Amino acid sequence: MQTKKKGLFIEIIIPEKWADMSIETLLKDYWKVPKKLMHEWRMSKDVLVNGLAIPWNTTLPKDAKLLLPVYKSNPTSIEATYMDLSVLYEDDHLLIINKPAGLETHPSKPNQTDTLLNGVAYHLLLEGHDGELRHIHRLDQDTTGAIIFSKHALAGAILQRMLEERRIKRSYKALVHGKVLKKKGTISASIGRDRHHATRRRVSPSGQHAVTHYKVLQYDSKKDLTLIECSLDTGRTHQIRVHLSHLGHPLAGDTLYGGKPIFHRQALHAYQIKLTHPITEEPLVIHAPFIDNKNVFSE
Repeated sequence: MQTKKKGLFIEIIIPEKWADMSIETLLKDYWKVPKKLMHEWRMSKDVLVNGLAIPWNTTLPKDAKLLLPVYKSNPTSIEATYMDLSVLYEDDHLLIINKPAGLETHPSKPNQTDTLLNGVAYHLLLEGHDGELRHIHRLDQDTTGAIIFSKHALAGAILQRMLEERRIKRSYKALVHGKVLKKKGTISASIGRDRHHATRRRVSPSGQHAVTHYKVLQYDSKKDLTLIECSLDTGRTHQIRVHLSHLGHPLAGDTLYGGKPIFHRQALHAYQIKLTHPITEEPLVIHAPFIDNKNVFSE
């Protein structure tokens, strides 16, 4: 799919598979654009085809130039803070960052300005972008790896739906205590809050459904640590940490869930994201290299 940023608009060349769709069908049925955003665009008459505002039931001809006012959304309320970011992927629609340890994904209290979202806001401000900014998922403060951010509301809405439909595949590497005997397996155990601890979660029949798949990569007999790969069907808070602790193999360094403090943080890294681009529809496979592998991971 060919796209190009033009001021406050994105220009998309209509591909053959969209020919004979109307603007209404494309936005409402194909992209499932949120009603509020569709209403804004309909009222502003800013959706243009070959430079003209045409009725939304008009058929889109192949190779026509569709202009969408994606950057006319409300400005972000996130305060920009300078950070030295590791950018894994970036285009006009989304940004993928390799998050370091010790950094929250987004503000969790009023006036907080030291999170990754604040750093991304600064990065985009340097590009002249001050529109809607959204983190599509999150990582714990001391977990490293790839996080997706959207640059406009349309990409954000599509990515959020893709995440809910499990069409964004996130893979993690983790070091756990002990020798994991099963080479691969699935942990299906609901997760809820621990009423005895403000931040801790626990396996609970009354909690939220949670499924983690794992595969053993290697075992270090000297350190009694197993390197495993994990993927998630669900995205519950602390899911991998809770599930592996429940399995009897807590993450190394994860003292909250029974790990020994042999590292300065829990040994968990989101090393790969696979998805179909929300706008161009090209397949993306993004790898996040270990940030502090000398201290935590060994490749």
